[in-house]
Amino acid sequence: MLSTNNKNDVPLIVVMGVAGSGKSTIAAGLAEKLGVDFIEGDGLHPQANINKMASGLPLTDDDRWPWLEAIGERIDAERVAGMGVVVSCSALRQVYRECLRKKVNGRVQFILLDGPRDLISKRMLGRKGHFMPQSLLDSQLATLEKPGPGEDAVILDISHNVPTLLVEAVQSVGR
Repeated sequence: MLSTNNKNDVPLIVVMGVAGSGKSTIAAGLAEKLGVDFIEGDGLHPQANINKMASGLPLTDDDRWPWLEAIGERIDAERVAGMGVVVSCSALRQVYRECLRKKVNGRVQFILLDGPRDLISKRMLGRKGHFMPQSLLDSQLATLEKPGPGEDAVILDISHNVPTLLVEAVQSVGR
């Protein structure tokens, strides 16, 4: 585990993007490379959110706020413990990213996994056992607000293979 004397020096990273972009794969791999914990953001959804998405209904902001606050609280708990963390979380809108930042007393970096709709759709159709149906991809893409200047974020192209994306993700930490 990565630990420092200054709790604000540990990496606090959110790997974000629409469903099927590879958040969990890249976040888990990045956490392993950095020697910090990985938190699967989907695991913090209330069951009602999972049921709603599984039935093909997109979440509303009211559905998302408690989930985002829970993720932010987990990130800050890791910071307080002096440990870094990498979290997978869609964080599709700027206000969602701000919600996460407000819960954390430290620098939160974002890595957006971005790519063509066709590639993401193909990935979603190929996965087994995930609650998010491919039918919600268009609503996620419509909701996505790519991070802009001043948001402490980088955008990585998911057309690259996983090893390349992990190298790019590691290089982006601390920029």
